[in-house]
Amino acid sequence: MDKYTGKRLDGRYEIHELIGVGGMAVVYRAYDTIDDRVVAIKILKDEFSNNADFIRRFKNESKAIAVLSHPNIVKVYDVSIGDRIQYIVMEYIDGITLKEYLGQQKVIKWKEAIHFTVQILRALQHAHEKGIVHRDIKPQNIMLLSDGTIKVTDFGIARFARGETRTMTDKAIGSVHYIAPEQARGDRTDEKADIYSVGVMLYEMLTGRLPFEADNAVSVAIMQLQADPTPPRDINPSIPEGLEEITLKAMQKDPAQRYQSAAGMLNDIEAFRRNPSINFQYKYFVDEKPTKYMDAIDSVRSSDTQSFESRREYSRYPVYQDPYDYEEAEEAAPRRRSPAVMIVAGVAVAFLLAALGFGLVAVVNHFTSSEGYEDVDLPNFVGQYLSDIEADPQYEFQFFIEYENDATQPEGIVLDQNPHGNMKVKENSEVTLVVNSGGKMVTVPANLVGLTEAEARESLRGAGLTPEVTEVYDDQTAEGYVSRCEPAEGSQALEGSTVRLYISRGPALDEVDVPAVIGKDLEAARADILAAGLVVGEVRERDDSDQPENTVVETDPLPGVPVAEGSSVTLYVSSGKQSEKTIEVYVQLPGGVDQDIELKAYVDGILSETNTVNPSMSDVYQMSFTGSSGQQTLTIQLNGQKYKVYTLDFDTGNPTETESYEFTPEEEEPESSDTSSQGGHFPLYDPDDVPGAQGTGGGITPN
Repeated sequence: MDKYTGKRLDGRYEIHELIGVGGMAVVYRAYDTIDDRVVAIKILKDEFSNNADFIRRFKNESKAIAVLSHPNIVKVYDVSIGDRIQYIVMEYIDGITLKEYLGQQKVIKWKEAIHFTVQILRALQHAHEKGIVHRDIKPQNIMLLSDGTIKVTDFGIARFARGETRTMTDKAIGSVHYIAPEQARGDRTDEKADIYSVGVMLYEMLTGRLPFEADNAVSVAIMQLQADPTPPRDINPSIPEGLEEITLKAMQKDPAQRYQSAAGMLNDIEAFRRNPSINFQYKYFVDEKPTKYMDAIDSVRSSDTQSFESRREYSRYPVYQDPYDYEEAEEAAPRRRSPAVMIVAGVAVAFLLAALGFGLVAVVNHFTSSEGYEDVDLPNFVGQYLSDIEADPQYEFQFFIEYENDATQPEGIVLDQNPHGNMKVKENSEVTLVVNSGGKMVTVPANLVGLTEAEARESLRGAGLTPEVTEVYDDQTAEGYVSRCEPAEGSQALEGSTVRLYISRGPALDEVDVPAVIGKDLEAARADILAAGLVVGEVRERDDSDQPENTVVETDPLPGVPVAEGSSVTLYVSSGKQSEKTIEVYVQLPGGVDQDIELKAYVDGILSETNTVNPSMSDVYQMSFTGSSGQQTLTIQLNGQKYKVYTLDFDTGNPTETESYEFTPEEEEPESSDTSSQGGHFPLYDPDDVPGAQGTGGGITPN
């Protein structure tokens, strides 16, 4: 028996059994005697309890999960960061990891892979909207419940998007088989790194193997940087072509060529669900010449002439069939090709090759363009001001902004762009602009540690930096002298930026816990902190909070952390600029329905949203509503029938279902045996294929 089983933490949590061991922590099933519920407790391993880096990662996880609230993300109930033990109390998940499930099943049906991927992307979309990047998405961190519900766990190396963009200690963090190329290099990571990891997981689910495997982690990391994965359909021909395109787009080496958000990938998956024979025909740059493209699939399967002909036939000569019976379509396709079609396809191939040879890109783009998007000129934005570009309505592009510092250029001017300017692209294309953040870099003075506060302030001002002081107890540094600073001595900082000086108050006194003041207004928080024998340090505003103005949204140190009596506590309060609350409503669609349904949402009697849904594709429909205060009534209709009624309470930010009605589906026309000419709607997959759907075969039985 280990040292914790059978013990009680903080007089509250009874440890029952060990259920998991990770790289830096162990996880136990426990019972919360106060809230009367079973919980999971993650305890930092003893060997890391004095390691500042691991404690920082552990605190990062607690901070990350604490601001998240989503049905596909594990909930956090309590956090304790003490001197002798650090732990996080979380929702207990009675299930297995996705890795264990893949080990049992080897290869799962592509319909089931989509079912899992959609839930993971919804969780990541919520996290990214809160400014949190997971950075360690892998099947081991995905829990699968017996009803097919996915829970994303382990935010141990997550970071806030507003925080640091790169750290030396985090270069190799994350599982090497799933990390994005930029993460393997130690470059800046953002939401698109999580998208890459999702792409690798989808690849593994579809093919039963990882895209890159080698004898050691270093070799795998090099392959992540340099090698192209084997196309999924070369391994498993039953995978629809559109799903292969989605997978490969998510796994692009260049972040600018991936999906730019979880929502973008979800949109393509939804389009594929509705029509599994769809071709997205993504294009990627293959060299520095601005006019040369390659098809996303042809770039990794250039010799697959039959696949090329099939793709052109599907896109230019549509066949009317069951859009969800992909296997039947593949078998039937060769029988439908007439000699005339084959001749046309051969001529088309020859013409395309000739066009590429002579650089007739405009002709190629005309025949391979995505339906509904025109070719437009992409200007050269380099040298223009970002404010001018954003204010010009003629630019119909999706701009993504990155910042760099160049002291030789004005602030706000575009330094670079991707794709490059003066070329043809599709309207609404994604364009990344690199914008000058302004200012110049200076060096933080050396030898600040050991100076008096006055001397350190003077030294920083002389270097063009702004000093800020936090008093701390330190029995190694004399009272009134600098014990450390952030950023560190000798590092680079933007001119005019803040350098924090930690001034010793002498040896530590008795310890007290930082009171839980998150959610309270500023004055009430001040009173609680003073009553605990602590002092209020800085009060910093945060524009990214949806709480009312002057509401405390974070403290440093975190609530419950023991600190020396008289220590300073920094308070982060909401500026109120985003005080409007967003309420997410998850509508459970009726079971046993495999036809398209028109869904309409009315808010206080006014039509707010209309969409076509199919419960056999996804049994939950998600909507978001914003408001500042008061209550609104949300009514959901399906095919004109009242189905659900909710009360949206913007004071609490929560929805409440108040009424529910049975849905009666319309009777469908008898199916015709001639699938080559019939229309109608068909289920994407059998409910028994997916855990948690309606039917009898949805459970998971671990080996």
